Amino acid sequence: MASILIIDDEASFAEGMADYFAMEGHEAQVAGTLEQARQHLESVTPDLVLLDLMLPDGSGLELFDRFQEQTPGRIVIITGHSGVKQLIGGLAGESVSYMKKPIEPREFEGLLNSIQVTASKGGKSGPATEQFGLLVGESPAMQKVYEQIRMVAPTDSTVFVHGESGTGKELVAEMIHRESGREGRFIPVNCGGLNKDLISSQLFGHEKGSFTGADASHAGFFEQADKGTLFLDEITEMPMEQQAHLLRVLETGKVLRLGAQREKTVNARLVAATNRDPKQAVRDGALREDLYFRLSVFPISLPPLRQRQGDVRLLAEWFLAQLNDTQDTERCLASEALQRLERHTWPGNVRELKHVIHRAWIMAENDVVSVPENIDDSIDAQVEGISVGRSIADVERDLILTTLEHFDGNKKETAAMLGVSLKTLYNRLKSYEEHQGKA
Repeated sequence: MASILIIDDEASFAEGMADYFAMEGHEAQVAGTLEQARQHLESVTPDLVLLDLMLPDGSGLELFDRFQEQTPGRIVIITGHSGVKQLIGGLAGESVSYMKKPIEPREFEGLLNSIQVTASKGGKSGPATEQFGLLVGESPAMQKVYEQIRMVAPTDSTVFVHGESGTGKELVAEMIHRESGREGRFIPVNCGGLNKDLISSQLFGHEKGSFTGADASHAGFFEQADKGTLFLDEITEMPMEQQAHLLRVLETGKVLRLGAQREKTVNARLVAATNRDPKQAVRDGALREDLYFRLSVFPISLPPLRQRQGDVRLLAEWFLAQLNDTQDTERCLASEALQRLERHTWPGNVRELKHVIHRAWIMAENDVVSVPENIDDSIDAQVEGISVGRSIADVERDLILTTLEHFDGNKKETAAMLGVSLKTLYNRLKSYEEHQGKA
């Protein structure tokens, strides 16, 4: 049985989906606003979240701040606009997928089956071939990584993963968690994205009243990962003072919340990662030497894509197959496209390849997908979408105005496509005009 949260203000759609899931033996709850969604999330972390972007009290994207700390098994963004993928495609990685309204209940069958299969396996995988859980690759370099994961996962050892950007360090960390059999959660944290002033609270928690604005007690990432796995990505971005606190937690197995008098024991397995040479990071003063030795009990070095012979073709076809599956298409890569992909050096590694395939799929004029002779041309032509410094409001504004332009200013068709009421659309457009008038 899967736990499902439907966040959508269209009551007939939400209740209809909830009734369908209930008939299939699942537990489904409905939230029509952001506030109701937050209240539901206080008590449960769903296996599946169906998320509408346009809600009466704000954008569904605002919940992704919550999802960074409380990660559902799967998030499906419900949208009436195909361009939303290009706008927010990189927001939350592989756990996010998209469906366009109207949606038939049977479209969720495969998704629900995959959730239940993962749960029934308890995260265990068979012998490595082309795919090892979340990881795809049959090269000798990747087979070595698979074997290292199998060796270290059942232990409580800390793991230090290093590799170039885009090689899949978070996927490796999650596979270590899945193979470990730990009953707790997998909590991924990007150290570069932590608030410099609140990092202690975010990592170790705080008590009510411990600082201005601390209106309630808060469990930090370590406590959230109790009996599970905490993944600290880009560990070299963590301030040196906090690295000292981290080292103490690793050595004692206890955390001290801000404002607390007594330490609390936690059983969180740590996996850390960096895209820098760890030894050079120590020399540069970005990583404490004692923390480096503590983390490096079991190091895993991820190979760049250019050193994974045969995996480029395999990954390209894998990414295209995923697009075909989610978009109900039957496209294939042209032979010359595969040759060009295999000749490219891939400085952005697997992430870069995935983006190139996605753009090639979008640009395809028929069922045969091509890539330009100079692959860098396709990399440079990025949709603005999510980027560092862009607000959720800006992304939502782009989505609304792009849809309005597509329908030549027809607000009724625009609202229908976005799945919002005309009143909501008019309110958004009015706010944009007022903001522009003040600028």
